[in-house]
Amino acid sequence: MPELPEVETIARGLRRALVGAEIVAVEVRKAKMAQAPSGLDFVRELRGERILGVDRRAKYVTIALASGRSLVTSLRMTGRLVVQRPEQPDFPATYVVLALADGRRLAFADVRTFGRMRLIEPNEPWDADLGPEPLGRAFTGERFGAILAKRRTPIKALLLDQRRVAGIGNIYACESLWLAGIRPSRPAGSLRGPARERLRRSIIDVLERAIEMRGTTVDDYVDAEGLKGAFQNALAVYGRLGEGCPRCGSPIRRTVIAGRGTWWCGQCQR
Repeated sequence: MPELPEVETIARGLRRALVGAEIVAVEVRKAKMAQAPSGLDFVRELRGERILGVDRRAKYVTIALASGRSLVTSLRMTGRLVVQRPEQPDFPATYVVLALADGRRLAFADVRTFGRMRLIEPNEPWDADLGPEPLGRAFTGERFGAILAKRRTPIKALLLDQRRVAGIGNIYACESLWLAGIRPSRPAGSLRGPARERLRRSIIDVLERAIEMRGTTVDDYVDAEGLKGAFQNALAVYGRLGEGCPRCGSPIRRTVIAGRGTWWCGQCQR
């Protein structure tokens, strides 16, 4: 957490708030959370930059700068990017602050301090190891089939592998597999034809619905305005151990796959 829908929601909020803004000052309160290319100073290089756009790649927020560089932020488990007005107090555990010319500021907060904000040079292939975007045109049935082909890895574990498909995390892997009626431990390469396409479409459907509901707030996630998501109210299996499956009524089970808690229905997902 945050996963693709949460990061997409944050990026959209930042885009509305920040495009055209000028960064006039930068404060770094924990050095490891703000990284610049070798030999460059993060604070000095960002001062005076203008924000041209905000996007998302996998679970990363990307901010395009007038210099051609990008500011890429990984929120990891508990990171937050929030735009604050001058009169608002700092968010708890705020470690990087970008002050804007109009008095607002972009705060990067992270209780666990696992998140990172990196200044990226133009054309730097920082995302070369990431797989296709599941909501992008490249995520075709043919491409998905090639990703799964001959792999003995449990399908749940493969969906979490950012080198295979970018942006899916534990919540949406569980929900997508439930919607598709596929057992999480099933070998990825065993999925053929209809089952494989059913899963691909389920992934797209779950992610799109979650984005419409501004993401899932289980613990710490809030969007760029500091607001919680709502998809937690629509979860079918994730975190619902022992509750009735919305489709068949059987108790939801929990197992561990690839070190992650996995919620699923033993009746629907055979």
